[in-house]
This record gives sequence, C-alpha cells and structure tokens, in this order.
Amino acid sequence: MELLAPAGSPEALTAAVQAGADAVYLGFGPLNARRNAKNFTQEELEAAVAYCHLRGVKVYLTLNTLLTQRELPLAAETGALAAQLGIDAVLVQDLGVARLLRETCPDLPLHASTQMTVHNLDGILACAELGMTRVVLSRELSAQAIADLCARSPVEIEVFGHGALCMCYSGQCFLSAVVGRRSGNRGLCAQPCRLAYQWPGDKHPSHPLSLKDLSLAGQLGRLAEMGVACLKIEGRMKRPEYVAVVTGIYAAALKEGREPTPQERAQLEAAFSRQGFTQGYFRDQKGPAMFGTRPEGAKDPADLFEKTKQFYTRGEHRLVPVTFSVQAKQAQPVSLTVRDPDGNTITVQGEVPQAARTRETTLDQLAGQLAKTGGTVYTVTQTQGEVDAGLALPVSATNALRRQALAALDAARTQAPHSRVLPFQPPETVPGPKEAPALTLSFHRWEQLSRESLDQGPALVYLPCQQAAAHAEELAQWVREYPGVSFGVVLPRIVWDRELPQLKQELTAARRAGVTQALLGHIGQLALAKEVDLTPRADYGLGLTNDLGSQELARLGFASATASFELRLAQVRDLSKVLPTELIVYGRLPLMITENCIVKNRGQGCHCQDRPQSLRDRKGEVFPVEKAWGCRSELFNSQVLWLADKTEWKTAGLTYARLTFLEESAQQCAQVLRAYRTGEGAAPAAFTRGLYYRGVE
Repeated sequence: MELLAPAGSPEALTAAVQAGADAVYLGFGPLNARRNAKNFTQEELEAAVAYCHLRGVKVYLTLNTLLTQRELPLAAETGALAAQLGIDAVLVQDLGVARLLRETCPDLPLHASTQMTVHNLDGILACAELGMTRVVLSRELSAQAIADLCARSPVEIEVFGHGALCMCYSGQCFLSAVVGRRSGNRGLCAQPCRLAYQWPGDKHPSHPLSLKDLSLAGQLGRLAEMGVACLKIEGRMKRPEYVAVVTGIYAAALKEGREPTPQERAQLEAAFSRQGFTQGYFRDQKGPAMFGTRPEGAKDPADLFEKTKQFYTRGEHRLVPVTFSVQAKQAQPVSLTVRDPDGNTITVQGEVPQAARTRETTLDQLAGQLAKTGGTVYTVTQTQGEVDAGLALPVSATNALRRQALAALDAARTQAPHSRVLPFQPPETVPGPKEAPALTLSFHRWEQLSRESLDQGPALVYLPCQQAAAHAEELAQWVREYPGVSFGVVLPRIVWDRELPQLKQELTAARRAGVTQALLGHIGQLALAKEVDLTPRADYGLGLTNDLGSQELARLGFASATASFELRLAQVRDLSKVLPTELIVYGRLPLMITENCIVKNRGQGCHCQDRPQSLRDRKGEVFPVEKAWGCRSELFNSQVLWLADKTEWKTAGLTYARLTFLEESAQQCAQVLRAYRTGEGAAPAAFTRGLYYRGVE
C-alpha cells in the first residue's frame, strides 16, 4: 500500500518525506479543507513538488471544499498551476470543481475526497463516471465493507488509517457553520463536537460527540490483502514532529511487512491520542468505547519529538538507488550513464582520457570515485563498464562527470510531464423565475401530513422513504385525491451496500403508491432512483454552491437542485438556474448525520424506539436528536429557521422553497404553510435566519 502523510506546512512535508511517506497531501491558498493550516505559498509549493519528486514521493493537492461562484476562477488558476508543476493528483469535493478541472486540466488526475461521503459501490461508480481515479472512503466503514468495495471498485481505494475521527460523516456536517459561521465544508471547522454537552436530567455534562482517534495499527496486513491502494494518515493541523513519528512507524511496518510493535504503538499514543485509540468502525463494533477526549493539560512527548526532529532535520534519509555504466576508450570522451528505478536514463560525456604516465585508472577506481554521492539524494548500488588499459582519468574529471550526470538526473526526476491547460470559460448565467417560488413540504413523520396542508396546494410533498413505504395504502389514497400535488420520497444520505435491498424495497413500495419524485442526498443514489422510475432531485447533501455544480447536476440527469443553506441569499440569487432550484426556508436545519447512535451510546436503549431526545450545549441551546434511517442519528439545530416575514427568498430566482417539519404537529405544519403563503403568522418564540444573511467565513 501507498502510505500517504499530511503536510500542513513545508516543515511537516520534510518530516513526512524523511520519515518514509510514499506520498503527501497538502493545501495551497484558501481553497482546501484545512484553511487554518500553514499551507503553502506558490514558491513553497513549487519547491515542495521538486523536493518530493526528486525523492520519488508523490504530491496530492487538496482542493476539497465547496466553492462559491466568485472562487471558480481561482480554482481554475490553482488547477493550472498543479498541472504545470506535475502534481500527481487533486482531491475534490465540489461537483462543480470536478467539472472545471476536467475541462481546464484534462490530464490532471482527480481523487474523490472523503468530503464526498462515498460509502458504497454506487458512490464509487458515480465518482468513476465523473473521471475520478481514486476514491477516499468514509471513515465509518467496516473491514468487510471496505473489502467488498475494493473487490468491486474500478478505481483505487484509499482509507484513513490513523488520526482524528469526526462524529459526523465527512462532507455532511453543518454544526460548525450554523452555530459559529465556520464551515467544515469551507475548511474552517471549529470542532464544536469536541465540546461538552448535557443530556436532560443528567447532573453533569459529557462529551457524546467526541470520538477517540483512529489507529489501524495491527490491521495493515489485512488492509493490504483487501486491495486497499493507499493508507492515509490524518493530521495537517498537527506539528511536524507528530507527522514524523506517525509516518515513520507506519512506513517501517509496511516496508518490513509487519505490524507496529507494542513500543511503536505506545509512541503513537504518546504523540497524540484522545484517551487511546479506536478501531470500532473497522471492527463494526460501534458504541461508547469509541468515545474520548484529550485530557486537560496533556503535553507533547518532548523527548520523543526532539529526537524525531533531530532525525528529519539532519541528513538525507530518502536515498534513491542508481546504477552507473562507464565507458573509457582511447581517443574518445569518457561516457557515463546513470539509471534510476523509475526508468530515467541519463548519459553524459567528459574529457578524453590521457595516456597513463605512472598509474593507470581502473574500473574499480572509477567506481569508488563515482560512489561518492554525498550531498545528493542518490546512492550507487552498482557500477559497471569498460576501461581501456593504459588510460588515466583525473579525479577532478570523474567528479565533474558524476556531478553532471546526477544534475541531469535531478532535472529528469523533477521535470513535470506535459499536461494540457485550457482556458477557463465561466458559464453563462441562466436567470431563474421572477415570480415567487412554489412551496414544497418535507415531513419527518407520516402523522404530520394532513388534508389541511394538502388543501393549500403545495407543489411537492416529500416523505422519508421508510414512512412512505410503511403507509403505502394511505399514501396512495392521498395521491389519488390530490392529483395536482407531486409526491416524493427523501432518500437517506447514508446507505451501505448491505442496506440497499431494504431501501430498494421501500422505494418500490412508494412508487407503487404513486410517488414519482426522489430527493437524493448523494450522487451514488442516482442509478437506484432511475431504476425504480423516480424522478431524481438533488438535495442539500450534494453541496450546490456554484454554477458549474448546477451544470453538472443537470448533466447527470437531476430534475432540480437544492442550493446549500450555507450560502447567503444574495449568493443564491446569483446562482445560475440552469436547473430549477430549491431552497430550505423553514425548519430545524440538519447539523450532523452519525453512524454512531447517539442515544444508544448514552445507555438509554436503541434509538429506533424513537423517543425524543436532545442535547444542551454550554450556552443553554437545546439540539434535538432524532433517529435516522439505518439506526443512525441526526442532530438538528436548536432554533427553527424562519423567513415567512422576509421577501428576499421570494426574489432569488427559485423555483421551489421548502418547508421542513421535524417536531411539529399536523396542525402546526398547516399553520406554518399558511404563514409562508400569506406572509402573515406569528414567528416562533425563538428562531434563526440561518446563514442566509450573515453567511460563513
């Protein structure tokens, strides 16, 4: 397996390379998921790529955030720079950015970031169709799921092997954005999940959203057998010494075909951990044992870090083996050929050797002098050739010949391959409707749907697929009674392959009941929706934030798209409406979707019993916790989004405006719908305008 290490700074890059990384991933400028890391200037990036490629180490650039329309030109410039420098791949999250790079840098390999929330085969196949050559899987998958995906994937699979675990599926977390305007989808997550929260009735707060760090030490052989192409270490925000310690341990274990020793595991824990490590997801054993926090006052291991720093800052530890072939013939310039493991072959010529006056030069003498490669990244493993008798070649000439050959090899190893860079053509903006958008309704429970709401003529009514299937006969009656209303199902954002039969059964039942629409939270669900003959519509989980994203969703076959609720209303207005566009304008915004059942971890039984639960933060805000499809949990915002008294959403070019209902009764749902239709009605006692006016940083 390739070992991929984090490089949050130039020093961390040096640490990773010298410690044995096969590849590094780094950020350049503001367009990456770790904007608070030091990242790299253009000059530093150019030097980093040369430094790595000289030593046979690959460089992956992170362009893995959701971008606004105004940032697309900068993304195109970044992609062009990556192509020109010969960067080995770019990691992306945004469908629009993936489209942009395919169009402007068609030779630049693309990797699907873990921010794309790929967790099943259909997701992998969708990424392959988008031109991705590698997919970084969600951290929540089990060993069996990873093995199955590796066996069936048409592209490379990368998994996280060490480092921090997020409570929420990556790419689906909005907690930091909604509560503090620091978006994880924009590279500025403030990690509010690491803070203390309190359950109602508990005397003391706890940390129900803070997972221990992951460590797959002890599973390396198994991962290799599965066919995992790359093992990734998390940590671009960590200090260089940490990077060197962790990278060095995993690199040595992989190189020697073994698992980390007990002593090495102790060093991993000392370098950084949150009360130890977990393999809970990998072992398919979720629960309270996976959780932990960093102890207050925990200190870095000074001695270990200092020893490690002395290692990676002194001397060259990434030597490239080369072979020499020398030819010294009478009356001909001396010829020296050097070859490296990557197939580079360089031949240079020196001066014509003189006739020996006292001592002649032998092949062994030349080999000994050529082997003196100190100050370079090369080590000579073999020197062969022919030297005519009676010739003498000065040591200075031999040294010059060696320097000339190795300098040319340096240039060859760091030479960027030819990569096409085409001009970026901003897409033409397609304006949306001038009239106010039609209202759509999304219910969390079947009991919220009523005649009082349907009589008001919503354009679309969405129900969770499980609810629609469970009430198929009653739903069919509503469909017959209200032919002017389209009915749709909301697909769960997370569906493992082992859960697909259940989902397909539910969708089939809903389709038979007359449901015609499907709201999809992931591109991997597109094929299933079409198979069941449901019109696909893109939900907020697909992260629509720019015009190219709209174009890509249209190309894929979506009938409409939901704009991200992390955008300001002015940005929503400026989005190209190449697709009918929808926006959530009422309800508790979803903040997290978690593989761990938050309630079950508390020891209060399975969350599938659907008892209302909530978490209170240090400011007294109360966040509802609801069960999600597949025995998962979903965390919602503490306040309801309320825009009924505002008009900006009505003039943003939207085709649809969605009201989402979580806890409301059927009567309350109808009242809210009436308030949005008429502009009249009392606002909730506590409400929020979301991010539509203040935006994210």
